[in-house]
Amino acid sequence: MENTAKTLEMLNDLVLINNDRIEGFEKALKELKESGEHAEFEPIFLKFIDNSRRYKMEIGTEIQALGKDIEQGTSTPGKLHRAWIAVKETFTGHDIHNLLEECEFVEDAIKKAYEEALTDDVLPAYIIDMLDEQLQEILEAHDEIKSMRDSVQ
Repeated sequence: MENTAKTLEMLNDLVLINNDRIEGFEKALKELKESGEHAEFEPIFLKFIDNSRRYKMEIGTEIQALGKDIEQGTSTPGKLHRAWIAVKETFTGHDIHNLLEECEFVEDAIKKAYEEALTDDVLPAYIIDMLDEQLQEILEAHDEIKSMRDSVQ
C-alpha cells in the first residue's frame, strides 16, 4: 500500500511538471508569434507540447489503473518560476536567446524530475520502462533546445 501511494505521488508530480512544460512552450509560442521572428522554431515547440500531452496521457492511464485521479494544474515551483520570469521581462525584455534559455530551464527541470523518479525503487518495472522512454525523448528535446539557443545570439 505504501509503495502504491508513493508511486501515485511520483506519477502525479510528473503530470504536474509536464503541465509546466506545456504551459512554458505555449508561452514561448505566443512570444514567437508576437515577435514575428524565428517562425522555424514553432513546429519544434508544438512537437514538445504534443509530446508532453502524450506523456501525461500515458502516465494518467497508470494513475487511473491504480484507482486515483490525475492531478490538474501546474507545480508550485513552475508557477513561481513563471512569475519571476514575468518580472524579469518587465525590466530586460525577452529576446529569442533569453526565450530559449527559459525553454532550456524548463527542460532541465523536467529532466531532473524524471531522473529522480527513475532512481526511486518503488516503481514497477513496466512504469520504469515507460518513464525511461519518455526521458529519452526529453533528453533529445533538451539537446535540441540547447542547440537552438547556441545558434542565435
